[in-house]
Amino acid sequence: MTVEKTMDGSTAVLHLEGWLDTQNAPVLAEALNGLDDGVEKLVLDMEKLEYISSAGIRQIVTAYKEMNGALILKNLSTEVASVLHMTGLDKKLSIES
Repeated sequence: MTVEKTMDGSTAVLHLEGWLDTQNAPVLAEALNGLDDGVEKLVLDMEKLEYISSAGIRQIVTAYKEMNGALILKNLSTEVASVLHMTGLDKKLSIES
């Protein structure tokens, strides 16, 4: 999995590519831990994310808590959207097309 960060003012955008599973969740954790204190909003662009496991969901929930809800998930694939729907997180998290 790869994570590429871009900044737009105080908004950090993390572009995720590959599989967000047990093996790769630490890659996202490292990227989240490396965010500047001045980041007020976080966008996870999942256009190229092919798969997410419970370990990946845990990282997203952690990011949501750290950002006090200022988290947006963007460009979800059908597979990733389905997993979030099954967990009920689609009702809690902000999701954009």
